[in-house]
Order: sequence, then structure tokens, then C-alpha cells
Amino acid sequence: MLNNPIIGARTNILCVIGHPIEHSMSPVMHNAALNDLSLDYIYLAFDIPPNDLEKAILGFKKSNMKGINVTIPHKEAIIHYLDELDPLSKQIGAVNTIKNEGGVLLGRNTDALGAKQALLDGGFKIEGKKALILGAGGAARAISFALSEKMGEIFISNRTEEKAIKLAKELQDKTKIKATGKDMSEKTLRSLAYSVDILINTTPIGMYPKIDISPISKDLLNENLFIFDIIYNPLQTRLLKDAKKIGSKTLNGLDMFVNQGAIAFEWWTGKKPNVKLMKEIIIEELGNK
Repeated sequence: MLNNPIIGARTNILCVIGHPIEHSMSPVMHNAALNDLSLDYIYLAFDIPPNDLEKAILGFKKSNMKGINVTIPHKEAIIHYLDELDPLSKQIGAVNTIKNEGGVLLGRNTDALGAKQALLDGGFKIEGKKALILGAGGAARAISFALSEKMGEIFISNRTEEKAIKLAKELQDKTKIKATGKDMSEKTLRSLAYSVDILINTTPIGMYPKIDISPISKDLLNENLFIFDIIYNPLQTRLLKDAKKIGSKTLNGLDMFVNQGAIAFEWWTGKKPNVKLMKEIIIEELGNK
């Protein structure tokens, strides 16, 4: 947590934007890491509805906001207002981290590397495996492209089937992996759940404050599925609780969140943050809820 910071005219400002945003632990995590290194920065959160995104970005640009994290639902739309993208962001078509260099907005996707490292650290072997990804938004894009290099096949399941089909086609065209877009009906999920090795939830279903719902019925899960829910608030979603009850291996979104945050932090400040502290402060904060 911040330890009586002195905020002055030269204090650098970082932020996260999304809609809604009250669930985000980004301010807690980044302010703790900034304070730990005694850096003259402060990290804030802004609730920006989709219709206000362009105005907000122009305002941030003019006010010399040093860095911006981007969360639901802006990760794809934000690209239209940026000046430059790194190659990975261009391929994915989604950005979650922005750096302001003298009015030039640079976009990166740190979700992709953060998710891949979290899975590897969590004991999941990616090579040749089949994945079912729930959702087709910015996070789904990042994760599917991150895994496409070594994974055998990817299914994208989304409430709007057309969006899932579009993402699957992009994956095939850009990476050559076998990818299929599907709807998110119970019939579809039932047909896929026993044919894949990992299920990844990239939707906000189950996120605080609506913590008692799951994107997939418990009876569609099986003990051979590795369940990765990228939600970190709460740490144990309804999906993960259901999965544990039947003996599935599980992974929450905390490590992905911390990993992507650490990459962004170093890009903005040029300093390596205390990753252990970043993780501990989130666990502490969520434990106090």
C-alpha cells in the first residue's frame, strides 16, 4: 500500500481504464510496487464507458499520462486511438498496455506473455494439447495467439458465434494452427468438454461482485480437464470451486495478472518491480474483502 506519498507537480501518473473498473486490483498492486522503489509515480483507476473512450484517450494524451492499462471492454477498440503497436499487438488485435512518449501513444499486449508464463508455472504442458477458450474478446485474443505456436488445436466458444468464428479464422490465417469458432450453448460445450485438455475462461462471468455464477455448468466438467480462469477477483471463482470438487487441476488469474503487470511496470519506469510483493499485496487485499 502507499505509505504517505507526496504528490506534486512532477509526479508521474499511471492508470487503468475499463468499464466497470471497481473490481480492479491494479492500483493496489502498482502503487505498492512504486512505493517499494520510492518512485515519484501514482497509479489511478478510471471508469470509462465505451462512448467516452476517444475523449478519454485524447485527454490522457494531452495531460501526458505516462502509462495506461486497458481492461474490459476496451482492449480491441483502444487500438484505433494509438500511434504505434508492437508486432505482437498487431497480430493479436488487442492492447492492454500503453506508454505515452511525448504525446506518442505506444501499444503493447502483456496479457499474452503473462498468461503463457502463468500456465507454464502452473504445470500445464502446452505442446500438442487442445484448448477450449470461453470468450472472444481482447483477453481471448491474447491467450489464443500466445498458445498457438505450440498448441495442437484451439476451439473458441462465444455467446456471439460470429465473433468466435472471426477470431478462429484470424488464428488460422496468421498462425496456421487449427482453430474453430463455436457458440456457447450447453450443447456445444458438452460436445467439446471431453475432447480438449484445457478449458480457459476469458469472460467476466464469475467476476466480483457477481461471484456466484459460472460460464459453464458443473456437470459439463471432468477431472481430466485443466481449468484456467483468468479472473483473479475473487481468487476462487465458482468455476474453479466446481472444478476442484471433481478433482480437476485449476489455475486462477492471479499469476497472469501479476506477470502482465510486472512487464508493464518495467516498460513504463525502466525498473524491475518486486513481483513477490505485487502478488502478496493482492492476496492480502482480497482477503480483507
